[in-house]
Amino acid sequence: MTPTLVRHHPSHVDSPPRVNLGARARDWSEIQERMLVPLYETVHERLEVGPATRLLGLRCGSGLALLMAAARGAAVTGVDSSPERLALARERLLPDPASGARARGRAARVVEGTPRDAADAHSPGYNLITAFDPIGCLAGDAERLGDLLAEATPLAGHGAAVVLAGWGPPERCATSSVLRVAAKLADPLRSTGAWRPACRDDLEEVAQRAGLRIDGSGRVSCPFGYADADSAVRGLVSTGLFDAGILATDEEQVGKELAEALHPHQRADGTVWMPNVFRYLIARVR
Repeated sequence: MTPTLVRHHPSHVDSPPRVNLGARARDWSEIQERMLVPLYETVHERLEVGPATRLLGLRCGSGLALLMAAARGAAVTGVDSSPERLALARERLLPDPASGARARGRAARVVEGTPRDAADAHSPGYNLITAFDPIGCLAGDAERLGDLLAEATPLAGHGAAVVLAGWGPPERCATSSVLRVAAKLADPLRSTGAWRPACRDDLEEVAQRAGLRIDGSGRVSCPFGYADADSAVRGLVSTGLFDAGILATDEEQVGKELAEALHPHQRADGTVWMPNVFRYLIARVR
């Protein structure tokens, strides 16, 4: 099956002004996304992702989790509203026709738009849906994920697994102290998009509102490690968790505040190290 890139108009995103979205997507792909590899590996192993898996990745970003699933033999489809991140996912997942490269996996699609755009009339339906973009640190992100699940779950068969991911307890996440910079700088009048501490039952509440049956959970250590403070700032800003602060001030001010907050986590050799724990929830389509 030949991998394809499906293009659709992305949904509107309230992005901070004067931000280079292409550079930010590259920072996510090259610096930050790898921090979640232990989460991807743990879930893939627990659910035995392989040739029988038909996976739909929500908010797939630059596609590293999809690439790892495809390497295990899964047929993967990723959907996201960011054309900049999807361009990087395309580089990872789709072969270069000019070089004659073979596809990296059994089948791959990258869809710009919403889960509804990922419907495939030629497929018997997805048996795994993943939402690895961690929720629990932005006001309103649980509701946004719920909207995506409302579109995605009708594309999956009865009993299909749905995996949600979120930040662990703040006391188990060293990065929480740094994320408080986002709360300090954000406009307090913004009702969505501002940082908030993760809550214990965020994932369960999303699954229950989506009508899913909870079938297990787990925790994974995902330390954030960076070569230097500059890389740490770029990686953390690429998550979007500081966008409200950038809107209220500017990217330069956020960078300065972040560098100061990172100082306790910087080692003598200049590297930055922050241990974190992330949660994942496995639910099933009824």
